[in-house]
Parts: sequence; C-alpha cells; structure tokens
Amino acid sequence: MIHQFKKGDLNFVVDVNSGAIHCVDDMAYDVIARYQTQDKAALVDTLSEKYPKDALEQSYREVTTLVDKKQLFSANHVLDSAKFLNRSFVVKALCLHVAHDCNLRCEYCFAAQGNFHGDNLLMPLEVGKRALDFLVANSGNRRQLEVDLFGGEPTMNWEVCKQLVEYGKALEFEHNKLIRFTITTNGLLLNDEKIDYINRHFHNVVLSIDGRREINDAMRPIAGGTGSYDIIAPKFKQLVAGRGDKSYYVRGTFTNRNIDFDRDVLHLADLGFKETSVEPVVSSPDDLFSLSEADLPAIY
Repeated sequence: MIHQFKKGDLNFVVDVNSGAIHCVDDMAYDVIARYQTQDKAALVDTLSEKYPKDALEQSYREVTTLVDKKQLFSANHVLDSAKFLNRSFVVKALCLHVAHDCNLRCEYCFAAQGNFHGDNLLMPLEVGKRALDFLVANSGNRRQLEVDLFGGEPTMNWEVCKQLVEYGKALEFEHNKLIRFTITTNGLLLNDEKIDYINRHFHNVVLSIDGRREINDAMRPIAGGTGSYDIIAPKFKQLVAGRGDKSYYVRGTFTNRNIDFDRDVLHLADLGFKETSVEPVVSSPDDLFSLSEADLPAIY
C-alpha cells in the first residue's frame, strides 16, 4: 500500500508497510501512480505526451529498483489483530509517570516548560501499585525487572515513590523477582533523607544538569526564574559521593547556545562526575535554541 500526496511544490510517496518516505519529481510521481495498473510499455505510452520516453524508461527502472528493495509497494506483514492480541509476551520494564508536575521551567521541556499546561497531577499510590502488579503478572519466567520513576519531577511525589519501592520489595519476596528501581531527578528537592534513601534503595539514578552554571541556568531555571545550578550541583556531588559502586549518570542537553558542549562535559568531570551523557536537544526548528545543519561543523 502506498499513499501519495503533494505539499506545496513537493511530491511525497509513503510506502505504508515499510515506512519508507520518498520525495520525488513530477514524472516519478506519475509513474508510481500507474506502476501497478499498467505494464511498462503501456505506462510509457500513456505518459509520453507529458515526458520524454527515455526519461520515462529510466524513471520506471528507478521505481522498480525501489520495489525490489521493498521500499515501494512492500508486502503487508502486519499480524492478524486477533493473533497479535492473543500472543504470548513478557513485560520486563515500566516507566511510571509519578509526577505530572515540575518545579523547573526548562526552555526545551516537552511539557510546556514543565508547567504541563496547568494540568498538574501526582500519581496516586494505588495506581502505581496496580502498575507494579501488572509488571509482575506479565513478567513470565523473567526474574530481573526494571521500574523507572519519572516525571515531571518525581521527588514532588516522594512519599508515593518510597511506598512504591517498599511495595516492590514485597512483590520481590512473594514472586521471587528482583525489581531494580531508577529515579530521574532535577535535584531541587534533594536533601539528606532523600539522598540516603536513593543511595540505599535505587539501583540507578539519573541526575539532570546541563553543565556550566551559565549554560544550565539559561536553560533550566527554577519556576520563579532564578538559576538552579548553585542548588543542585552540591546535592548531586553529595549523592554521588555516597553512592559507592551503584550506578548513576549525569544527564545533560546541549542546544545551539552551547555547541561547545565538550566544555560542559569537562566541567561536569571537574565536579567529580565520572558517568555523563550530554545529548542534543530535540525541538522545533523554530525554537531559538534549536540545532541546525549550520551547527554541525562546530559540533563535529
């Protein structure tokens, strides 16, 4: 199955089953439209008043190459829906959105800069417990399972986070499972109690900071507008210092404001962080901080 459409001066052909998307010229667009209903000779004859025959034959060969590569008119390999629903499967991990709320207003945040368009909600304990029940019930013979507590900012729902960890421990004992919890935090609400609990009970922790103070504070301000670096950097250092050999990593985002993000990686290393991931922003091209092709020479 294919889907053909025009957008402005561009012609698009989507091969639905393979997911291939082609941007083609007018001649190829017309050839593709007739490819399955006419043989080569008839197709060339039909379109010869509009395009040169030699060019049509070349276009036909190019379309045939795409067909042979299964990038056009590819077969439908989607399973019968009933069979799909009745298949055996194993669930090994869940990401729980425990806080539909945040105390930062990151410029690049997917959730209206952390405001979630005003629809601020926290996951009730019972919802989280049912999610863990589902995970265990559908984990089959798999013993090691994973749960990521995410947001928003999950520490805004801290009591529920702790109760879910304790509930997970009870499920481990009852079902002979090993549930590894991860939490992703911006660090604002960390204190001695939270740091100690995370280091004792969480297999992994992701610490969000973008690097140098001026870079982090430009992109990751607190809801009131002030910078977050001076609050979170000492807390992250304290947490990592007490983590021992347990996993963690510092997670940053770079934009066109810091295409020299190697300096941010080095800055984080100078703070003592050995596990760091700094990744490119995902944003609309219209955003002032978005990366573009023009930035690539400086990045690479």
